[in-house]
Amino acid sequence: MYIWAKYSLEDKQDKKLRKAFKEKLDEYLKLAKEKPESIQAWFWDGAFKVATQVRHTTPHECGFSLRVIRRRAWTKKGKRKKVNGQRKRGRVNVMGALRYNDKKRVCFMIKKGNSETFHEQLKKLHEEIRQEWINLGNLPEDFPEKGPKMIIILDNASYHKKKDVIEQVEKELPNIRLEFLPAYSPDYNLIELVWHSAKEYIANREFENKEELEKVVNQLLNEGGLIIKWSRKLKNKGNAVNVT
Repeated sequence: MYIWAKYSLEDKQDKKLRKAFKEKLDEYLKLAKEKPESIQAWFWDGAFKVATQVRHTTPHECGFSLRVIRRRAWTKKGKRKKVNGQRKRGRVNVMGALRYNDKKRVCFMIKKGNSETFHEQLKKLHEEIRQEWINLGNLPEDFPEKGPKMIIILDNASYHKKKDVIEQVEKELPNIRLEFLPAYSPDYNLIELVWHSAKEYIANREFENKEELEKVVNQLLNEGGLIIKWSRKLKNKGNAVNVT
């Protein structure tokens, strides 16, 4: 389980709710490992923006901007590394999901994060898993009853919880179940590590235009360009880190 937060949120967290959710989450992850044909655990979204630094913003999608991300770099002792970068307009927004048992990523380039976009991307994810199941030799009409149940773990962004969207998901996507994180608990969302790692990869690089940035982001997230060391440990100012 990946636990991360740039800044400590402990003073805002409800410990009882977090404990109860963690117990439920651990059970989901256990079942997802033992019976992947029956249940899948997916971590959705990530919710931070790249500018001069990583910071949480609204709406809750992952964003990559054309402004150079300045991070640590090697340089001679006593000298500061200069990273040139012109101010440019342009940004790539991403919604995505990460499957727990095999770390499969499904990420979508989007124009804007809202309830309509969220619903559309959920349908695309549902269809991809349905097709994956059919390719194993199963009948399409059997998917609602016999296909894997998809537990989507996500934050409490307002457009995630719109009543009409939830009703549409329940009606149109019966294999999907939404499980909302406790408030102020991004540290329970495994996909945070994907966004964090992608932004580390493009740090200190300048892109000529939005198209070039989008190409690199797509290669990282959807074409296997981003290799994540899931066993590594990180030190941050926020909650403790433990990747297993």
